[in-house]
Amino acid sequence: MAESENLEPHQRLLLESQRSSRAFTLPLLSGINWTSVRRREMSVKMVELENMEAAAEHERILREIESTDTACIGPTLRSVYDGEEHGQFMDKLEGRIRNHDREIEKMCNFHYQGFVDSITELLKVRGEAQKLKSQVTDTNRKLQNEGKELVILMEDLKQCRLQQRNIAATIDKLTLCLPVLEMYSKLREQMKAKRYYPALKTMEHLEHTYLPRVNHYRFCKIMVENIPKLREEIKEVSMSDLKDFLESIRKHSNKIGETAMKQAQHQRNLDNAISQQHRAGSVKKPKKECAVGVDLDVESTSPMSEQDSGILDFEDEEDEEEVMGAQDLVDFSPVFRCLHIYSVLGARETFENYYRKQRRKQARLVLQPPSNMHETLNGYRKYFNQIVGFFVVEDHILHTTQGLVNRAYIDELWEMALSKTMAALRTHSSYCTDPNLVLDLKNLIVLFADTLQGYGFPVSQLFDMLLEIRDQYGEILLKKWAAVFRQILDLDNYSPIPVANEEEYKRTMGQFPFQDSNLEKQPFPKKFPFSEFVPKVYSQIKEFIYACLKFSEDLHLSSTEIDDMIRKSTNLLLSRTLSNCLQAVIKKKNVGLTELVQIIINTTHLEQSCRYLEEFITNITDVPPETVHTTKLYGTSTFKDARHTAEEEIYTNLNQKIDQFLQLADYEWMAAESTGRASDYLTDLIAFLRSTFTVFTHLPGNVDEHATMPGKVAQTACMSACKHLSTSLLQLLLEAEVKQITIGAIQQFNLDIKECEQFARSGPVPGFQGDTLQLAFIDLRQLLDLFILWDWSTYLADYGQPHCKYLRVNPTTALALLEKISRA
Repeated sequence: MAESENLEPHQRLLLESQRSSRAFTLPLLSGINWTSVRRREMSVKMVELENMEAAAEHERILREIESTDTACIGPTLRSVYDGEEHGQFMDKLEGRIRNHDREIEKMCNFHYQGFVDSITELLKVRGEAQKLKSQVTDTNRKLQNEGKELVILMEDLKQCRLQQRNIAATIDKLTLCLPVLEMYSKLREQMKAKRYYPALKTMEHLEHTYLPRVNHYRFCKIMVENIPKLREEIKEVSMSDLKDFLESIRKHSNKIGETAMKQAQHQRNLDNAISQQHRAGSVKKPKKECAVGVDLDVESTSPMSEQDSGILDFEDEEDEEEVMGAQDLVDFSPVFRCLHIYSVLGARETFENYYRKQRRKQARLVLQPPSNMHETLNGYRKYFNQIVGFFVVEDHILHTTQGLVNRAYIDELWEMALSKTMAALRTHSSYCTDPNLVLDLKNLIVLFADTLQGYGFPVSQLFDMLLEIRDQYGEILLKKWAAVFRQILDLDNYSPIPVANEEEYKRTMGQFPFQDSNLEKQPFPKKFPFSEFVPKVYSQIKEFIYACLKFSEDLHLSSTEIDDMIRKSTNLLLSRTLSNCLQAVIKKKNVGLTELVQIIINTTHLEQSCRYLEEFITNITDVPPETVHTTKLYGTSTFKDARHTAEEEIYTNLNQKIDQFLQLADYEWMAAESTGRASDYLTDLIAFLRSTFTVFTHLPGNVDEHATMPGKVAQTACMSACKHLSTSLLQLLLEAEVKQITIGAIQQFNLDIKECEQFARSGPVPGFQGDTLQLAFIDLRQLLDLFILWDWSTYLADYGQPHCKYLRVNPTTALALLEKISRA
């Protein structure tokens, strides 16, 4: 036993295995057949001989097992299992175990006596050990009694230490939890204060930084569950704020647009002031003619009487306070806040789509004009203010946010707005009949365009549309001035203008450019050759030109284009409007010959004033008349046509008067002899003609050596009247109803013709040479001489010769009259 204690662990393992194997194998040896054993041994030897290498390998493995620590024996045994000689190895192992058993037995036998001695000594020691045990027990009992209080204190100390550790752990946990609770409390306060964007930042820190540290606590789980709800609440609240914002800017669009247009108007006033200062420093141009308004119930439209149309009602503040911008009128923080919130929540695209969709809807509402917009300028102003306000807001959003709206979106909205606005303006402006309203609308459109152009929107189409409105404005002006001209012509007395003093003379000269040295030399009172409607019409033509010029302002047109537009409009005024008015007056049933003559004189002076109108247009447009393609005024032809119509009307009226007198003729065609004097109706007719041509003679003379003179008109009228009288008297003789005529009737008729000839010789109108006027009655004179003298032989003998006595007697006429005389 002593030897086995000195062995190594693996040696002891082998020894125990040998003993066990020997104890197991010895009972079996008695039943073994030794012959078979020998045979087996023989076969084993043969196998061993054949497998020497395997045996050597097994020996090596056994040596490794004996010399290797049991913890490292696995690879060695693995090599055995990998081979095919398991049985041989086991036999080898059993033999080695038996050898080790024999060695162990020898060792035990050698140390047996020492073992016995040791047991004896151990028995001696047991008594002493019992004593020592009792002493230790007593000592332990005493120690236990003495240490009870210490144990109690130690237990208390242990409990205190445990509590201390718990407190420290609690402090550590609270140190982790308190920031979470503080952040959550801060989040709640921010939510309560509606500071949603900071709340999202706090929520993000809470979720990603603080909660992961304490996520195993139940309150943290509750917080984690509440965070998505808070996010949704923030989204809903921010969306509600956005809706309120959209509603707010819809309501404030009118004010925003008004403010923006005030800014544009203020800037334009500054630019005009600067340009006027520059012009003041340059060489002054000739002063324009002053337009003096006429005393009519017609509103003046010239800039001399109206410095500004006042369509905007934008009063310049004396202190020139800075006009507020859109950002000063509307709080944009809700849209910025909502944009940031949705960006943080990862729903920026949803927010952008919603915002753009809602603004498109608002744009459609803004662009829908009220049905009665055309009635007042205020309707147009509100319409424009809302549109400007809408796009000012969008421009502000474009430049203060990153991507909420982009330029393509703005351009798309503007194209839609431009098309709808132009369509609305075309429709509603067509209802306007007041030129002042159209002019104010034009100024408002220009301001509208300038305002939006200042924000970068293209507005060229608006100015193109203004050119269309300009044509409409021209037509409205023509209608207005048609009424003005009709009123002037209806109220005129068609008498030369009398002036009693120098002041009246200068006032009339200031209204109409008239130059006559003879009139200047005449003492007061004196008369102008024309009537009141000449200076009034001239002034109104200038007013019309001013009105056309007023519309052309701020349309970004060149001086040539403005000049051409004014000239074309003025030509329409002269050739159509004024011409129609003059024609209507001339052809009135109740117009007298004196009035017609005065119209001729008036149109003559107006015709001469056309060159002054040319100069007037040149002065206000700064375009010289010699410029290529400059349109010329048609006033000369207009007034000539009116004058010719008046002349024809004079001739027609005179002939009608003659016809009326001739209807009073009551000849006694079967009279035996004449009454010895001219017929009463003819005497009255001659008296009428004398008085009429006397009036012609006393009318003012020629006004220009190249113009048609009233004297020539009188001459033509007198000749026309005499010819018509001669022809009508001849028709009396040849009437089919008159079947018989006596020589006495012929003699009475001859007295009437002599009265006519006497009228012709008296020179009712100066200027006829010799017997020119008497030639109107030569046909009747030769016919009557033929019958009174009964000079048929001379008539028949000289018939057909160029210088015969009765050259103007028509054979057919003579034959017809001869038949009537022969019947008598």
